[in-house]
Amino acid sequence: MPARTKGQVEAAVTEAITKFERDYLGRGPKEARTFIIDNLVIVQLQGILSPAERQLSHENGGVELIKQMRTRLIESSSGDLCSLVTDETGGEVVSMHTDISARTGERVFVFSMAGDLEATFDR
Repeated sequence: MPARTKGQVEAAVTEAITKFERDYLGRGPKEARTFIIDNLVIVQLQGILSPAERQLSHENGGVELIKQMRTRLIESSSGDLCSLVTDETGGEVVSMHTDISARTGERVFVFSMAGDLEATFDR
């Protein structure tokens, strides 16, 4: 089987993270994209808030509550997320960083890899 292209690996990571969000959090993003840049795998998810969370984001203290809850959920499953990225890229994840905007419904994951993952693809 030929080696996968950078675009194919990015698509596979996007699909795996979207499936994780759907299975673990009960809903997937409306849009998702992955970028491999040097030793980073960046995943951008848009439209991840539920209707109730969108309503809560307009209330006093709601944004902080949503961020706290979503951060806690992701931290408790960070090992699974890192394993997904390792499985799809073949690289070792060194660390994972994430943030969410409860105002826009966007979440960003940044996975720092052990080596320059982008350099492993033919240009």
